Amino acid sequence: MPALCRDCLTPFENGVRCPACRSPRVIAHPELFSLSIAHMDCDAFYASVEKRDNPELAAKPVIIGGGRRGVVSTACYIARIKGVRSAMPMFQALKLCPEAVVVKPRMEVYVEVSRQIRAMMEDLTPSIEPLSLDEAFMDLTGTARLHGQPPAVMLAGLVKRMKTELGVTGSIGLSHNKFLAKIASDLDKPQGFSVIGVAETEAFLRDKPVRMIWGVGQAFQAALEGAGIRTFADLRRWEQKELAARFGASGARLWHLARGQDSRRVSRDSGLKSISNETTFFEDTASADILDGHIWRLAEKVSARAKAKELSGRTVTLKLKTARFKLLTRRTTLREPTQIADRIYRTARELFDHAGSDGPFRLIGVGLSDLAPEAAADLSGDLLDPGAGARARAERATDTIRARFGKDAILKGRALR
Repeated sequence: MPALCRDCLTPFENGVRCPACRSPRVIAHPELFSLSIAHMDCDAFYASVEKRDNPELAAKPVIIGGGRRGVVSTACYIARIKGVRSAMPMFQALKLCPEAVVVKPRMEVYVEVSRQIRAMMEDLTPSIEPLSLDEAFMDLTGTARLHGQPPAVMLAGLVKRMKTELGVTGSIGLSHNKFLAKIASDLDKPQGFSVIGVAETEAFLRDKPVRMIWGVGQAFQAALEGAGIRTFADLRRWEQKELAARFGASGARLWHLARGQDSRRVSRDSGLKSISNETTFFEDTASADILDGHIWRLAEKVSARAKAKELSGRTVTLKLKTARFKLLTRRTTLREPTQIADRIYRTARELFDHAGSDGPFRLIGVGLSDLAPEAAADLSGDLLDPGAGARARAERATDTIRARFGKDAILKGRALR
């Protein structure tokens, strides 16, 4: 059976140890050297960067997030063992793991590391589809002739290079389409390398829960369970037209995914329609001060993703969900695209001022759409706000300073709310 040493990158046939370096870190699969669609997902990305930059945190549980009224952005694997999860209220996370070290996010640093990882991917293939700062699809079809080695070897080399040069780790999922590659990357985290081949697709999926499908949230999962669909085997018993009749366009998509079929191509940002981030509160709140702090943090995250993807957006959206589950969406279109956190925040805050009287709220979100290349961003500034250009220049300077000198080099007061 084809095998690969993930330490020295030696390909070989059969064996549980590498014949060259004797490492047990071996991946073996019948289709290992013939598959070319991959998903790379960094392992607890924000926390990994913080541990890299502060070695004293290496053996400690680390939570990335705001104050006690905030939520968890991410947590290292030590904290996850205690039950800490992303989007969990901070006070609940600290009850589960009171010894955790809480670190405020440094989005500018994460963006820079993400760009360095992206450059490493570009060395392998131009067909890259980033999903966020820390994960992306890659299509390495046809690259073996260029690089003189199959995609699996190059992917193992990528995560090895990330660890050596950047101090962050990642997990690889390799398969014959995007749907299965993303599932595979979650099978053996952290520092995993998992393969789902063509021949095993049906057997692999059969007993898996449908919640493994990317995009199936709690509400959709409940709807599926209401129809008696809990596993892929349950899903396969439905005819395509029956699923479409019950679940619309999502039903037709489910029919194909139940059979491991996914015809979507890996596409460089062309499929990206918007960039957004939202947070759900553990307790409903109507406090304008607390909500303002969340709007700023969400604007920072949206801005960071836009900068990492080298994109800007013309439309800013504010999303609010009331205590009675009423969903409010407000949006406005700017004169020109932006990727500046300050402008996204000020626009979203203005939308909130016009829509914020229906509180208390249980969810708030900020989004950026009508996307354009980064080069189109903030060219002429805001004619109605003479200080906007100066603040944009200050923000870009702040990005550079924080990336070089750390999270506390410059800190906005509203970020502490």
